[in-house]
Parts: sequence; C-alpha cells; structure tokens
Amino acid sequence: MKLSQLKSNPNNPRTISDHKLDKLIASIKDFDAMLEARPFIVNKDYVVLGGNMRLLALQKLGYDEIPDTWVKVVEFDSEQELEFIIKDNVGFGDWDWEVLNEEWDIDKLGDWGLEVWQSENYDLDEFFEDNSAEEKEQKNKIMLEYTDDEYNKVIERFNELDGSKEKIVFELLGL
Repeated sequence: MKLSQLKSNPNNPRTISDHKLDKLIASIKDFDAMLEARPFIVNKDYVVLGGNMRLLALQKLGYDEIPDTWVKVVEFDSEQELEFIIKDNVGFGDWDWEVLNEEWDIDKLGDWGLEVWQSENYDLDEFFEDNSAEEKEQKNKIMLEYTDDEYNKVIERFNELDGSKEKIVFELLGL
C-alpha cells in the first residue's frame, strides 16, 4: 500500500514534540515489526484515527510504501470515531516504577520512549555554574508533572511519611 493513501486526521487532538518524534522515529527504525502488531486504524476514507504520530514518523523516514498488514480499516460512525480517537490515546494505567526500576533496563526504557529519571546523566553543578544566584537556587528544586490521581497518591504517601520532605523525595527518586 502506498503510504500516501493514508490521510493524517486534520482534527487530531494530539501533538508531538520534536524530541518525542525523534524518539518515535528511532523506535520505528529499531523495531518496525511493532507497526504490524499495532496497525494504523483508519476509516473507510483512509483518514487515520489511531496512529497519526506513527504516520508522521514514517513520512519523515521517507517511506513510500508499507505492508497492507500495517493498516486496519474500521467502520465506525462519526461519534464512534471521535470516541475511539480519545480512548486510543488516554493512558488509563500507571507505571509501577518499582518494578521498572528492579526488572527493566532503565537505559532501554529511555530509548523506547519512556521518560525516566536518570540522575547520573545530569551534572547540575556544571549546568548552573555560570548562572545567577537565583538560578543556582533552582538546582535544589524538582518540578513534577502528574495527573490529579497521581497528585492525590503523592499527598497520601507524603502524609504517611510524617511529612518529611526528604523522605518522600528520596523515595520518589529511588534513593
């Protein structure tokens, strides 16, 4: 099948940063068999409902043709298409960071696109050496992004640790 037959969804509510697109491109280069295991989901007009970022990555890689097995045509009504697009992109589960830390190669996880903290990759003193005193203070701060559910879990765990900021930060960082 010609890759040009697939049409990017003009109303796709998802975006991808250049950094993450580069990771996706590398992932496809390393393991393109995943595209057959997780095909593009398209409607009868070949508008991509699931896989717009993968389509962009293949275009950037210069693919002209792809195997037909990388594409699955579905017959959804317009409401079902909208529902599918959102449900296909919602992360319902959470990562078990303890299992990932103990059972998985952290470097590979990062290569595969999972954002993981690797403190040995950062020399904060070097990063902040030429900065102002105010900027140097920032090296002692960590910004975390999380959902409301994750926030509630952090607060719950914080309270279990008798409010010790050091204990919870060390626990979160696996120290």
